[in-house]
Amino acid sequence: MTTDVEALGQAIKRAQYRNHRAADAALREIGISLVQWDALRAIDRMPGASGHELAVATFQSDQAFGTLASRLVARGLIARSAGHGRRFEHTLTDTGRSALDEGRHLMTGVLRELFAPLDEAQRQALLQTLSVLIQDT
Repeated sequence: MTTDVEALGQAIKRAQYRNHRAADAALREIGISLVQWDALRAIDRMPGASGHELAVATFQSDQAFGTLASRLVARGLIARSAGHGRRFEHTLTDTGRSALDEGRHLMTGVLRELFAPLDEAQRQALLQTLSVLIQDT
């Protein structure tokens, strides 16, 4: 028997879509979207990163991340400072750090619910399998 790879790809996409919908709903409680929280998370992981580096890390175009960053600055969640040349460096503000921490708490619940149908061995196997697929990215 051969695995239907189209169905496999669709199943991965559906799980991701379910996760994103649940995450957006949970994060709405603290007034941010999943895209905004993901940007805060990337800035936290990569202090002083450029807009381009953060765009790559959050799967966005440079222009889309620039627009998002401007909105985050306007909301007081991040600060931008001049770096080398035309580069802007991004850092979290105290308000941004609080939103990130609250978001992490909410996301823990979302992810626990998403993976609840799997036992620990299945979660480990899924993580290992997906790690193989994303190895070169």
